[in-house]
Amino acid sequence: MRPFIGATFGGGTTLVDPESAVGSPSLAVGVGAMFLGEVLGTEVEVADAPGFFEAGKNLVRGSRVTTVTGNVVVAAPHRLTEYALRPYFVGGAGLMSVRTTTAFGVFDVSTIMPQFDLGVGVVGFLTNKVGVCWDLRRFQSVGGGAGETGLSFGDERLSFWRATMAVAIRY
Repeated sequence: MRPFIGATFGGGTTLVDPESAVGSPSLAVGVGAMFLGEVLGTEVEVADAPGFFEAGKNLVRGSRVTTVTGNVVVAAPHRLTEYALRPYFVGGAGLMSVRTTTAFGVFDVSTIMPQFDLGVGVVGFLTNKVGVCWDLRRFQSVGGGAGETGLSFGDERLSFWRATMAVAIRY
């Protein structure tokens, strides 16, 4: 299990962004479970970025982007990195929920989009059971239509980077 905290940054979107906040850093929290063998593994993860579309201009009352992903993990062989940092690549797909409530309700957004993520990370254990993990991932919506539940300029699209630090708990 890996509870984590981090930040999103470098985002871009076709969705209405009244405060131009998508490219700015935003808090991200979540939890993941990784099952890793000698080289290959899988991961499931849920992450939330509250305030994703907020930049302090009071045009947006509340917003968040939530991702649920399933990933494939390819790591350096355990036998080579047993007492050192173990790098890995991660990639997968899932769903991205985007919600925004604006001051006058005119530009509210509520949509769920398919998405994929790709990234790299490293994990190192301090004891047999507890370690730390850092990773960097890129999230990108795919197949965005001109959705009826969102408000967008063209096809609904959202992408961003996320950097995190996690506590890795081995069972």
